[in-house]
Amino acid sequence: MAYKDPDEMVFGHAKFPVLEHWNVQFGAGYVVPEVKVAPEAGTERSKETLVKEMASIAEQAASRAVDIGLPAFMLEQEHVFQQTYHPDWGYACTLAQAEVLKKYYDEYGVRAALRQTVGDLRIEEKGGLRGSEYDNRIAETIEECCKAGASDIAAETMGGKSVLDYGVMRGDIKAILFGIGYLGSIDMEYFWTRAVNICSKYDTRPAGDTNCSGANTCMYVAGGLLGKDMSHTAAALARAISAARSLVAVECGATGPLKDCGYENTIIKAITGVPICQEGKNAVCAHADVMGNLTCQVVDCWSNESVFHREEMGGPTPAVWLQATGYEAALMNTAIQTGNAKTLRDLYTFTDMFRDPQGTLLAYPNAYRVGKAIVEYGKDIYLRARAAALEASKVMMEAYEAKLLQMTRFELDTLRKYTSILESLPMEAEIFVDQCMREYPRKIPTFDPKSYGL
Repeated sequence: MAYKDPDEMVFGHAKFPVLEHWNVQFGAGYVVPEVKVAPEAGTERSKETLVKEMASIAEQAASRAVDIGLPAFMLEQEHVFQQTYHPDWGYACTLAQAEVLKKYYDEYGVRAALRQTVGDLRIEEKGGLRGSEYDNRIAETIEECCKAGASDIAAETMGGKSVLDYGVMRGDIKAILFGIGYLGSIDMEYFWTRAVNICSKYDTRPAGDTNCSGANTCMYVAGGLLGKDMSHTAAALARAISAARSLVAVECGATGPLKDCGYENTIIKAITGVPICQEGKNAVCAHADVMGNLTCQVVDCWSNESVFHREEMGGPTPAVWLQATGYEAALMNTAIQTGNAKTLRDLYTFTDMFRDPQGTLLAYPNAYRVGKAIVEYGKDIYLRARAAALEASKVMMEAYEAKLLQMTRFELDTLRKYTSILESLPMEAEIFVDQCMREYPRKIPTFDPKSYGL
């Protein structure tokens, strides 16, 4: 564990700060706001219109940063399909945004980091995850973005997605563990070993990954307090498992700040000490969650979720949403400067800690516990994912028995059932994988074991 005690963790501070372009530092004693905006529909039809759109997004964000006095920010661009599929488009779009940010740095001194999140175009049943045309284009685009001036590279990889989806649809925690924890970890090592090697040739940081395709799927399906399509306790177990999987990027050399939609990032920060991005209350433009304040607790870069590039009453969306994240970051930075950081951290945490099992799990003292469970099993990707889920179960049951966390019969029954299944699984990875390989390839036509070297 990077920290001896969970109380050491606080927003704006990481054990291993990261320095990016124009002297933007993450985890070095202050929180950096981030904004990400999706291009207007239709602008992706040609390279010229998309490049112009990307430059406009950067211009509007940087202009608002100057207007309201933000000293630094991060602009993240999550690639649309064409940006990653055509490496030259990826280069041109990145260059256009980097040039705008440099102009504002030269003229006004506002510091901006530029994140490029490449799209995972790979499809298991169409070419596989390794060596396909889509896979090769991703690698080429990462390189082109680095050449064009990207400050860091992030991704939302899809490894294990076919098995995970099967598990979600059928309430199969074993499939969720196999899909996220085992297959996802194997694919992460493949993807991030290559990405780190590419970034190392340039002044570009390999930032990290998020299990958006897995744990976020579970969170979205579970929904809010009225949702019954998936239990929230099951979604929390999936989130714990995802931490063991997303950790692999850092083990391969990713430095952070980890990508914002990885709600598991608090666990990974506890283990590794790398800076993290997070989203929550300012992600309402794209989705709802039940822990929007809690996710601020130990963040180093605070983000919105993707919003379409359009006009709002307060101005264009890059300006409006940077202002929202910028003011939240300013509150955190003021707390740091006045010696009140831990007080604000705990207020953020307690606001949502017992609203829902997922918040209980991710509250920083409990996230730390899950991190310790992962570390106990070192490099064994199966056992550490299983241990993370079992520790998460203990966290939720303890809160329930202490009458701090309310659970419906549906939530409680699911948690007890899934915990029993997890406890019954073998302690040898080879036996677990053999069991899964006997069952899932014949049940899931889109699952290609060759994509994972199996």
